[in-house]
Amino acid sequence: MVKIRLRRVGAPKRPNYRLVVTDSRNPRDGAFISIIGHFNPLTDPESIVINEEEALYWLKQGAQPTATVARLLSKAGVMDKFKATKEKT
Repeated sequence: MVKIRLRRVGAPKRPNYRLVVTDSRNPRDGAFISIIGHFNPLTDPESIVINEEEALYWLKQGAQPTATVARLLSKAGVMDKFKATKEKT
């Protein structure tokens, strides 16, 4: 199954995360298919940059976001757009 999840990067005690599309069997920081954005939880407010076009493409292809990624996608407005396109068809 293809998942959209976080991949940890950055220095010790200074995490940054990339939103990646990967096979669910791969380890957290292992191989991935595509990077669709990044997330920095240390800024106030937390900064989220997501390529909406790519995220919508992968969601339409059946990629399942993790709970945290679903929250981030909702915050960025991607999940609302996905649900709207899903209801049209």
